[in-house]
Amino acid sequence: MTAAPFSLRRWLTAGTAAAALLVQAATPAHAAEPLKFKWGAPSGDYYPLYVALELGLFKKHGLDPEFFWFPSGAPLLAGLKSGDIDVFTTGLATVFALGQKIPLTFIGWEINDAAAAGLVVDPKTGIADFRQIVKAKAIGAPSGTCAQVSLALLARKAGVPYSSLNVVNIPPPLYANAFKGGSIDAGLAWAPYAQALAEQGYKVASWDTEYTAPTGVCPVLTGGRPAFLKEHPEVGAKLVAVRAEALAAIAKNPQLAVDALAKRLSISPAVARDVYNRTSGAQMPTFEQQLAEDSPYSLTSKKDGLAGKLHLAGTLLHEAGSIPAPLSWEQVQQSIDPSYIRAHLQRAKP
Repeated sequence: MTAAPFSLRRWLTAGTAAAALLVQAATPAHAAEPLKFKWGAPSGDYYPLYVALELGLFKKHGLDPEFFWFPSGAPLLAGLKSGDIDVFTTGLATVFALGQKIPLTFIGWEINDAAAAGLVVDPKTGIADFRQIVKAKAIGAPSGTCAQVSLALLARKAGVPYSSLNVVNIPPPLYANAFKGGSIDAGLAWAPYAQALAEQGYKVASWDTEYTAPTGVCPVLTGGRPAFLKEHPEVGAKLVAVRAEALAAIAKNPQLAVDALAKRLSISPAVARDVYNRTSGAQMPTFEQQLAEDSPYSLTSKKDGLAGKLHLAGTLLHEAGSIPAPLSWEQVQQSIDPSYIRAHLQRAKP
């Protein structure tokens, strides 16, 4: 039973109030209705999220998200900008959003997508690895995403001006048809599309980590609109708790992740297994690593870790013409909030 509104309590006599308390004590407690909100995400390899959905962990923690899936991170920006999307999971579309002055708060990493992303080519191009990118006639890389940042880093490493490349703004879920139709003969793809294309006979010429930093520059983050998190301060803590339970379940039974990927993304078990193997273990950011200042996955470092990756991505997206100006360090730092993970670890201490 919920408490009576203040305007009604003024009219209750002491006896009526006491009777109400007795009724409340005798009535079995009922859980509050789960909080409904809207969650936007591109189609990707986010298996902790998928496992949490499969196991019903959100409702267990009093949450009832409605999911909206997009072909890439860029289209969900409209929902974030209008306030229709409350929580998000996405890659470097976050930088695109900050570049458009859309306020975001990053709660933590979902996955390190660079570990399973790469340059996919049609074997007919003769491209052996990323150093031969100039042989590609048209390269798929959607604007404002990890793919575009990866291509910019690839071009730097290969010594090729980004502006000299013919870049096609198309998301990886559409690459297969684009390859078949001849509109692209190469593309930067995140998982599971790099693996799925390889299964179809295309070639992963190089993986992201060959032309980016050792841990790549494709942090897939979960976060929310600051106004929503302020209105519902319990949501951030619950999202961290849900992730912790999902990862614990996966650690006991990795097949949960493989099956969830295969089901949610309609990919083969072999592709799902390869994606999981590439993004799990040392490539999966832990909560402890996210709080450590010297970690490549750090949320607490001011210039390295996540902040450094977002700042670099902002510079590259500006150079590619996707955002009007590079991100400032202040923009980046103000968007990262490690407090939810810190509180979770403190509560988990014996």
